[in-house]
Amino acid sequence: MTDRKTPPNPNRTANRTALACAGLVVGMTGLAFASVPLYDAFCKATGYDGTPLQGAAPSAAAARTGDSMVVHFDTNVASTLPWKFRAESPRVAANLGETTTVFFRVRNTGTTPSTGIATFNVQPGLMGGYFVKVECFCFKEQTLQPGEAMDFPVVFYIDPAVRADSNTSHLSEMTLSYTYFASKNGQPAAAAVATTGDTGKKSNF
Repeated sequence: MTDRKTPPNPNRTANRTALACAGLVVGMTGLAFASVPLYDAFCKATGYDGTPLQGAAPSAAAARTGDSMVVHFDTNVASTLPWKFRAESPRVAANLGETTTVFFRVRNTGTTPSTGIATFNVQPGLMGGYFVKVECFCFKEQTLQPGEAMDFPVVFYIDPAVRADSNTSHLSEMTLSYTYFASKNGQPAAAAVATTGDTGKKSNF
C-alpha cells in the first residue's frame, strides 16, 4: 500500500505568511512609538543632543567660587500659536554650582483661548551634560485666555564639573533656547507648524 502525502494547502500557507507580516508590522510600529519616550529619557539622563539634565538643587559646598558662565536666553513661538514669549532678562551670569532662577513671561495675543507647550535645548550641545534644571515649565501644557499673561520660573545650575571636561573647560557662554508650540494631545504640534528658520518666530512683548 502506497502512502500518499497530503499536498500543502496554499490558502493556509498564505494565511500564515499574512499573519507573520502583520505581526512584524505591529511590532515595528510599537517599537517606533516606544523609541520616542525612550530617546527622550536617554537624552534627559545623559544630556545628549543638548538636552539639559534634570536634578535636585546642589549643596552649598558644590559651588565654585568666583567662576561663572553667561547664559543667554532664546525665546521663540511657532507661527500657529498667537503668543508672545520672553525672558525677564536676555542673559544672566550664573555662578557654577549655584542655583539661578529666571522668570519667563507668556501672553496670549489672540482672540480665543489657546494651549501651548514648550520644548528646549542648550547650545553648545556638549553643555547638555552640565546644565541641570531643578524646575522648569517645559513640556507642561499651558492654557491662556485671550489677553492673559503668566510668569513661569526656571531654576537651574551649571555643574562645576564642566571645567574638568577638556571639551567644555574653555567655555564662558552658552544659550538656553525655548520654543512654544500649539499643544496637540499633550505634545508639541511641531510637525504641522510652518516656522521661520529652524524653530519659529522670535517673540518679544
